[in-house]
Amino acid sequence: MLAAILVVGVLVFFVGQMVYQSQILDQQNANQITVTGSGKIYAKPDVAVISLGVTAEASTVAEVTKANTEKMNAVIAAVKALNVDEKDIQTTNYNLTPNYDIQPMVYSSYYPVKTTNKIIGYTLQQNIQVKIRENNFEKIGDILAKTTTAGANLVGDLQFTIDNPEKFRDQARAKAIAEAKTNASNLAKESGIKLGKLINVYEGYNSYPVMYSSAKAMGAGADSAVPVPTIQPGQQEIDVSINLTYKVK
Repeated sequence: MLAAILVVGVLVFFVGQMVYQSQILDQQNANQITVTGSGKIYAKPDVAVISLGVTAEASTVAEVTKANTEKMNAVIAAVKALNVDEKDIQTTNYNLTPNYDIQPMVYSSYYPVKTTNKIIGYTLQQNIQVKIRENNFEKIGDILAKTTTAGANLVGDLQFTIDNPEKFRDQARAKAIAEAKTNASNLAKESGIKLGKLINVYEGYNSYPVMYSSAKAMGAGADSAVPVPTIQPGQQEIDVSINLTYKVK
């Protein structure tokens, strides 16, 4: 009986503490106000990123490695010939897989008999990521055309981005804070409350890279069968949202 009374007493104490803390929080939140502001900056991208790859197949590892290496070396040489620095060329994938001759399942007395799948060759895929700087944007079309002519058979993920977006983020943040403060002042004036001390700041940030979505043939590249596409970098949106929480007097 004594133990039960002690347990009940402890439970009552903790429940009372929880209720008290909840009341304190409700009272504090009732004396606060949160306003939101947003700031957007549109900036011209200064870096284009593209993935180039070569896939080769052969009956032996040596043959597939030789074929893939020759093509990829030609692709990299074509990229460098168009003034792309070596530091902006990075290998992102090197994958060698066997190709099997899949044998059909054989059954004996209604039970499957294990069969052996024979290796009939190999596939080697190698990918590189290439960064193209702003001063070289006019050669993006040539890079696409000449690397495919050199042997690249996997081309994709072309997108434009900003190498150092922090300076634009600072500008967007300043606009968001200014808008939030204006909103707080207007809200206080219209509702009749008085703003107290700023007690909390929350920031949200989004940056949307520009994805490549269009190309137009405008002439021939190294191979007259491969047209040179015109690539437009567009603009990148940098969006910052700010929440400001004030005490209410």
